Amino acid sequence: MKPKDRLIVALDFDTEEKALAAVEKLRNDVRFFKIGFELFSSCGPKIAAAVKKSGCDIFLDLKFHDIPNTVAKAARAVTRLGVYMFNVHALGGYDMMKAAADAAKDEAAKLKITPPKVLAVTILTSMDEIALKKVGLTDKMEDEVLKLAMLAKDAGLDGVVASAKEAKSIRGKLGAGFLIVTPGVRPALASNADQKRVATPKSAVGDGADLIVVGRPITEALDMAAAARQILKEISL
Repeated sequence: MKPKDRLIVALDFDTEEKALAAVEKLRNDVRFFKIGFELFSSCGPKIAAAVKKSGCDIFLDLKFHDIPNTVAKAARAVTRLGVYMFNVHALGGYDMMKAAADAAKDEAAKLKITPPKVLAVTILTSMDEIALKKVGLTDKMEDEVLKLAMLAKDAGLDGVVASAKEAKSIRGKLGAGFLIVTPGVRPALASNADQKRVATPKSAVGDGADLIVVGRPITEALDMAAAARQILKEISL
């Protein structure tokens, strides 16, 4: 994969104007942009069409987690937006994940388009072992993540969202072709902010991540394009 095909920039903005200004500055160097809760809640589905107009691909990061029927309907709606990939929470269970994957494929077939990739969020990168135990998950972090990744694959999903700390074991167990998207990626000199399980771009890819998600180290930089190019350089080293 080319470095450009591995980087997802998180558009963590509260207005369409700010988000599209960032896309304009970055689109020559960046293929993927992530639309999350803040931007989607502020702007609605129209923001996906606006970003797509730039010629870039979208990772819709809304982490669906509900009963299978509700998530299936959401998956159909997201497929109609033409996003490249979206995610659900693996903790929603096998039936919910399978419903999402099946609905996305079925809706894409009706529309005669390529179905979006469906990913499962394993454990949030803001959580550590202590946080895991507080919600009743008593196995080690790596074991919990691996169990959820295997369940996602069994349910027919295309991959997972997981920390780079667990990417190596996921890749070793589930092999090539199963997408691993890693958030919480920070350049070597950047602050970890509210992330607890982080990695550098180079180490994340080296440990098995296919794509990495970077937000504030790029979007809060004085020169966004230069910051993105620096990360692309780190990936290619």
